[in-house]
Amino acid sequence: MISLEPIATSVYTMSAGRIGALAGGLLGLAGLIAGGLALVRPHSRIGVANGRLGAAIALAAGLIGIALGALVAATSDSGIGTGNGRGGAYVALVVGTISLVLGGVALTRSRRMAS
Repeated sequence: MISLEPIATSVYTMSAGRIGALAGGLLGLAGLIAGGLALVRPHSRIGVANGRLGAAIALAAGLIGIALGALVAATSDSGIGTGNGRGGAYVALVVGTISLVLGGVALTRSRRMAS
């Protein structure tokens, strides 16, 4: 007899929600690192032209991370811990927002330094 109940998601199963949340979180983290480097070292390789490149990378990565996190959070059908990626989506939203703020501060500082 075949059961019609859904199969429980294991810890090791990579669902679409988990992959989306992971990608959003990693992009947000990359933007956080780029924004931090643009603030700390504006004349390094990542901070070319007074930190504008690092700020732009942080802004873009943070925005994409927020979008992916919001998409996964909006489309998951159950709570945290069920394997749908909702917990990771919330982490991606927070890290992406921090990345966006760091990128904005770095861009503002680079404009001030250029003047």
